[in-house]
Amino acid sequence: MNTPKISVIISTYNSEEWLQKVLWGYSIQTYKDFEVLIADDGSREETKQLIESFKANYPVPVTHVWHEDKGYRRQKVLNETILKTNYEYVLFTDGDCIPKSDFVEAHAKYAEKGRFLSGGYCKLNMEMSKMITEEDILSENCFDIKWLKKRSDIGFSQTLKIASGDFSASMLDAVTPTGATFNNCNSSAWKQDLIDINGYDERMQYGGSDREIGERLTNFGVKGKQIRHRAICLHLDHSRGYKTSDSIQKNLAIRKETKDKNIKRTTHGIVKAF
Repeated sequence: MNTPKISVIISTYNSEEWLQKVLWGYSIQTYKDFEVLIADDGSREETKQLIESFKANYPVPVTHVWHEDKGYRRQKVLNETILKTNYEYVLFTDGDCIPKSDFVEAHAKYAEKGRFLSGGYCKLNMEMSKMITEEDILSENCFDIKWLKKRSDIGFSQTLKIASGDFSASMLDAVTPTGATFNNCNSSAWKQDLIDINGYDERMQYGGSDREIGERLTNFGVKGKQIRHRAICLHLDHSRGYKTSDSIQKNLAIRKETKDKNIKRTTHGIVKAF
């Protein structure tokens, strides 16, 4: 099968320092048939200015999709952004995840009809997140395991993700006990499948909304495929101000209903009534 053109959706909210590092990462991708869309949940003017400065001389098209800040509404802006994509395949990631240079290529290479892809990440602490510079990203020093270990504490699991070659990464993905779940920081799916299940459930708050859309994809017959050692990003540290016990319980109840009733298409998604 021919590799698809890809729409990369990056979600963000008032995090210019991290978003800048992420956009540097997408400027050096080995795969060129992609566009970048930034799903912005109501960021301040500084975010818009940063995106405009990148758009002026970026190797691929960049689109900024913004709506007014009315509290946490990330699922809504993600749905709005899905509708603005130009390509058949959609890769979801966050504005705090620096991609390895072959990140988009890996998603294109392993894209398969009837499947969604579940990639991996290496989580960094705040000190290391701030330490990484433009040069570190453009030279890909930050994806060199020896370079990382000299500067930060990197665990065994994270080391495997960063240090594995093509063959060992494929073997690790084949034997890992970790499920191929849908994760906003590193997952991809066919646009038509996302439309068919009506996108994200906009009732969902912080924590688990990505898992829920993956569970509906699975109910729809689109199974997850594990590429957590083959498609890697560095996850920069950040606070999680929207995460509350109430929001988690609400999300778990929605996910339970999705599972118990085998729900495929949400009534709270892209189309609100059908």
